[in-house]
Amino acid sequence: KKLSARSDRVKCVDFHPTEPWTLSALYSGNIFVWDYNNQTLVKQLEVCDFPVRCAKFVTRKQWIVTASDDMHVRMFNYNSLEKVHEIEAHTDYIRCIAVHPNLPYLLSCSDDMSIKLWDWDKSLASPTNVFEGHAHYVMMLQWNPKDSTIFASCSLDRSIKVWGVSGSSTSAHFSMTGHQRGVNCVEYAPSGDKPYLISGSDDRTVKIWDYQTHNCIQTLVGHSNNVSAALFHPTLPIILTGSEDNTVRIWHAATYRLEAPLNYFLERVWSLAVLKGSNAAAIGYDEGTVVIKLGSEEPVVSMHSGKIIWARGNEIQAANLKLLDEGVTAADGERLPLSVKDMGSAEIFPQYVAHHPNGRLFAVCGDGEFVIYTAQALRNKSFGQAIEFVWGHSGAYATRDSNGKITVFQDFKESFSFKPPFVVEEIFGGRLIGVRSGEFVCFYDWAEYRLVRRIDVVPNSAIWSEDGTSVVLSCADSFYVLRHDKDAVQAALISGTQVDEDGFEVAFELLNEISDKVVSGTWVGECFVYVSQAQRLICLVAGTQETIAHLDRVQYLLGYMPEQSKLYLIDKELNVTQHTLHLALIEYQSAIMRKDFGAASGFFSQLPESLHNRVARFLENQGYAAEALQISKDDEHRFELATQLGKLQMAADIIVNISAQVNAMPPRSKWKQLGDVSLEQGDFSLAKRCFKESKDLSALFLLQTACGDAAGLAETAKMAQAGGIANIAVLCFFLLGNAQAALDVLIGANRLPEAAFFARTYCPSSLPDLVRTWKNDLSSVNQAVAESLANPAEYPDLFPDINMSMEAEKAFKARIERRPAVAADYNKEKEWLTMDVIEEIKTLGVAAFAQKVMAGPGGAAPPPAAPAPAPTSAPAPAPA
Repeated sequence: KKLSARSDRVKCVDFHPTEPWTLSALYSGNIFVWDYNNQTLVKQLEVCDFPVRCAKFVTRKQWIVTASDDMHVRMFNYNSLEKVHEIEAHTDYIRCIAVHPNLPYLLSCSDDMSIKLWDWDKSLASPTNVFEGHAHYVMMLQWNPKDSTIFASCSLDRSIKVWGVSGSSTSAHFSMTGHQRGVNCVEYAPSGDKPYLISGSDDRTVKIWDYQTHNCIQTLVGHSNNVSAALFHPTLPIILTGSEDNTVRIWHAATYRLEAPLNYFLERVWSLAVLKGSNAAAIGYDEGTVVIKLGSEEPVVSMHSGKIIWARGNEIQAANLKLLDEGVTAADGERLPLSVKDMGSAEIFPQYVAHHPNGRLFAVCGDGEFVIYTAQALRNKSFGQAIEFVWGHSGAYATRDSNGKITVFQDFKESFSFKPPFVVEEIFGGRLIGVRSGEFVCFYDWAEYRLVRRIDVVPNSAIWSEDGTSVVLSCADSFYVLRHDKDAVQAALISGTQVDEDGFEVAFELLNEISDKVVSGTWVGECFVYVSQAQRLICLVAGTQETIAHLDRVQYLLGYMPEQSKLYLIDKELNVTQHTLHLALIEYQSAIMRKDFGAASGFFSQLPESLHNRVARFLENQGYAAEALQISKDDEHRFELATQLGKLQMAADIIVNISAQVNAMPPRSKWKQLGDVSLEQGDFSLAKRCFKESKDLSALFLLQTACGDAAGLAETAKMAQAGGIANIAVLCFFLLGNAQAALDVLIGANRLPEAAFFARTYCPSSLPDLVRTWKNDLSSVNQAVAESLANPAEYPDLFPDINMSMEAEKAFKARIERRPAVAADYNKEKEWLTMDVIEEIKTLGVAAFAQKVMAGPGGAAPPPAAPAPAPTSAPAPAPA
């Protein structure tokens, strides 16, 4: 089920031929358009207040045409949802409309018992023709796909009539009767040679008619209420019928056997629609719309040595990849211009096609039978009853019947048969016969009925390597790679080893379990190539996955041609594409896995240079990084490998090469990565170079402060200042003792509040000018706050000891200029961290403090300054 959407009663459904849209015409008077891939409502259209009984897409006009109980036909543009035309078409309810496949014709039929032909390229004021002849409501009509001048109609008068539009006559060509009650639906068989019509009636039956002989050739009985819809599927050999008994029934189109009833519990079925070229079907119910996918869209195809056999319906066609024109050089992923040969029709509807291991025969299975044909001409070699057929590696084959019995044939003669002690759901061919139940798979010998091994997984396919030593069991969400040891099984048989109910434990060894879904796959030497659920073409070597290509649509692997080094794929439309996979590459990888380095060297010499990077990636994954570095041509990969191997100078040279390439972006991230590794490994010189190239100033700051590199720190400060990285610039200048430069950085960054507080402590001589600048800047925002700032030049009383601070600034500046501190003296210098500078000046005096600072920590302390002389009293005033 692809869509289940509840709504009001759905009277009609239709598919858009190219978009994933299903149209639903509702009894409420609305049109819904659903995206059945995303299960979303993409368009909604209010047509009228009356039931819409029929609606169709007209894609060449981008229209939706509707017919409703207000007796009007309307055309809407389905992009803008604007009404384009409206016709008052009939005098009673309109039951159905039919759009001509290529002419601008529209047929409508009504409860007024008439059929009208409209030409939208001419005036829609009146119909082109009116066809009368039915004696009751006309329920449905349909164009003949084989002769588009003919159409059929059905009526509650119990008849089916066939009409023509090419002449001037408006009378029916002929009528067919046989239903016991009114006929609700009529459809032509869409393709093939059979001139058939199908009809459904209130008598609860479905009838198949030959419109050439006018005879009913089959009646399908099974519905328990009125049949409202019936049609032939355009690609599958089935008939779909829908009824007011709430069910859709699926019938075999050749045997007319009931295959399956469907009930989605949405009450009565009113309409069915199918899409040409697809397995989708839409169902309109009382309570909503359902879109289902019938069967599989995987093509019925087989390839052997470049020769392809596929089935189009009952037709068998062949193509030969070796006969492609030599001038054809299709790129990987492009459709190949194959010459297709029609071989003829199979006696059965093919659901499975597979070549004999030698390619001279192929088998077709379907409809409960199998036929073996010669591959050159469609000549019958053998046939029989079977619901499944598989080939063995030696040319033997096995079949399964509906009772679960498996029969093995050698040289087209029955060798033995057996019925496993469990319910068989599927069988697989290859080196052993695989028999799957609902819980496990058992492998049996082709020579006799002997269990080789039971494995507790439920695969949907078993894909064997050509030599039979490896097999992939593909399950629902993962797959297993196993090694098969035939010799170990043979040795166990000869030695008489006791075998339990699970078979021989030595028969298989699990190599890998991969969490990926295999859509289709094939072995190329010791490499497994498969298409994943995500539509990636993947090569699996020794448990390592490599993506060969991303596919743009659903495709299936046909096989590999070693002489061309090409993988071939096919899609559901039977378009064949190719992708390159060099055999020498596969052989090289296999030799590396075997550690046969001599053979690997020989295969490597056969590889084009374009594959060297891929080989390097493979070697890296296998742990051969040094060898990968020698082979790789990709500078990005070589940089990673050189860094990984500790070849740091080589990595730096590679970065320089990358930088020299045309339009190359500065590889700062690589310099940073290399700098981190160099720092970790103690190569400080290279680390410094890398951090400079990457402009990683934080790392440079860390490295230079740790190494005591004053010159480097000064350079970093300038780089930070030029780059606007104020924090690092301030720290660098501050550690270098250049407080004025640090202050200038803060001012240049317009961080005036921080600059003012910094100046108050370290550069008090700059404070008055800085406060004036701050006040001017702040006044543009808030004048009152700006006025609250005090400037020491104007309010010295608010800045006690400011003059002493300025003297201290001069003393420290003089020392830094004449005797800058070195990192080796840190233990001495740190003693000054607790110094109260103002108190020290008060104690020693300005000159002695300057002398002490110049001497540095540990130097001779100058004597305390002499106490200041007592102030002299003012002279007495002169007597009067």
